[in-house]
Amino acid sequence: MLKTRVIPCLLLKNRGLIKTIKFKDPKYVGDPINAVRIFNEKEVDELIFLDTTATLENRKPNFQFISEIASECFMPFGYGGGIRDVNDIKEIFNLGVEKIIINSYAVENPDFIRKASELYGSQSIVVSIDVKKNFFGKYEIYTQSGKKPTKLDPVEFAVKMQEFGAGEIFLNSIDRDGTLQGYDIELIKKVSESLSISVIASGGAGKIEDFVDAAKKGGASAVAAGSMFIFHGKYRAVLINYPSPGLIERILRDSFSI
Repeated sequence: MLKTRVIPCLLLKNRGLIKTIKFKDPKYVGDPINAVRIFNEKEVDELIFLDTTATLENRKPNFQFISEIASECFMPFGYGGGIRDVNDIKEIFNLGVEKIIINSYAVENPDFIRKASELYGSQSIVVSIDVKKNFFGKYEIYTQSGKKPTKLDPVEFAVKMQEFGAGEIFLNSIDRDGTLQGYDIELIKKVSESLSISVIASGGAGKIEDFVDAAKKGGASAVAAGSMFIFHGKYRAVLINYPSPGLIERILRDSFSI
């Protein structure tokens, strides 16, 4: 079994760290720099940072803040939010970011993914797809931080993004976001079975066994989580946490050996 990456996904609003439930009701949960320092100590595989308001506010990434994060971050990390220009990608890479994550603009301008992957390599370009079930129970992609329906099918779009050069798909279930009720395995499986590139599953993780389900049943190559690593207990007290790498690896290994 290949190692399943376990990635904390940190949501940014201005210079603060927030968490949402089903992409709504953002709650301020602390300083992102402090979170990075804690995750450094806990030997996290990698991190993902998503600026939740850059696209909505039609602004560029906050390069200064990304630089501050990079100076503190000891592990690889990816950044997404407000990226619409290949020159912005170059600047972000120069700051020390390993992967660029494109969401809404990939839908608006799919050729941007082709151009970015040709310039910087597929391995560094991740397309983020936010999905929820519509009124008819069909999976549909939403953009603009989950506010704008697109009528696009996530499987068809993921295949298109792979063809255009994306190296990974970050697949997020809006319906499961922040619920701690487990990943949408059906969605993950539909997308992962249609691709040859990696799928990062996100939305709903509440325990390590959820990682196993996403990888073993869904076919995800990596798993991301937010609330699970930020909140503690039934009252959702803020406590940055991360299971020991040995514990995660042992549970995943044992599950795949069954």
